Amino acid sequence: MDKSKRLFRKSKRSFRRPLSPIQSGDRIDYKNMILLYRFISQQGKILSRRINRLTLKQQRLITIAIKQARILSLLPFVNSAPFVTDKKREFEKSESTTRTTNSLKKKKKNRITLELNSNLNLKSN
Repeated sequence: MDKSKRLFRKSKRSFRRPLSPIQSGDRIDYKNMILLYRFISQQGKILSRRINRLTLKQQRLITIAIKQARILSLLPFVNSAPFVTDKKREFEKSESTTRTTNSLKKKKKNRITLELNSNLNLKSN
């Protein structure tokens, strides 16, 4: 058999599955807050299975536990102070733009009052 008619063989690569973030001893329960906080984003949303690297069954149990904790008011439905740590810095940048617009409004208001005062002074003379 010459080289042109040989079948192409794929090289066998070793496949290593990434370790699950949930160990065998961890109980997926609505009371296990330390475990649940790992699977919630900073906005308070449940992270996807791809990001969490969980199996389908584990992801289902995690979402049920998070929803139970939300209903029992152990977890917030929307973001609150513990979740907003890094986001606060991003919002501070946006607040600086509002400060500049507010200062522009104040400058414009001051300019208008100065013009009105100068007009009144001219009329009185």
